[in-house]
Amino acid sequence: MTRVVAQGTFDIVHPGHLHYLQEAKAMGDELHVIVARRQNVTHKEPPVLSNRQRRDVIAALETVDVAHVGHETDIFAPIEEIDPDVIALGFDQHHDADGIREALAERGIDCRVDRVTGREPRYDEEILSTGAIIERILEQRGSE
Repeated sequence: MTRVVAQGTFDIVHPGHLHYLQEAKAMGDELHVIVARRQNVTHKEPPVLSNRQRRDVIAALETVDVAHVGHETDIFAPIEEIDPDVIALGFDQHHDADGIREALAERGIDCRVDRVTGREPRYDEEILSTGAIIERILEQRGSE
């Protein structure tokens, strides 16, 4: 059995996330998803929703076998616990694949690190980014 790990913030789940998780699942037999803790999100605005709520939403997706909330201080602790064969990075995630490979090697974790493909919108109104969804909400409802 091939175990795959995907990870993300997942504050507002959208079709881009679904594409990411479907491609990650296709890399193996079992998909574990690590939902980043709010306090560990430093590369963008922190999520609005709680860690538990975001984890529960991801866990409800058919593609996901197990959803986890990330570790409080060590982002690699869940990786050691899950012991994946593959870590699937999102198309536009900020992570450096080579840096992750080096950190895994330093910890003696033997797994591949692959990046999924991107996906173009399928119709004019489809939004594939949390930031773009937030911008649209603010444009349409920000002054209410």
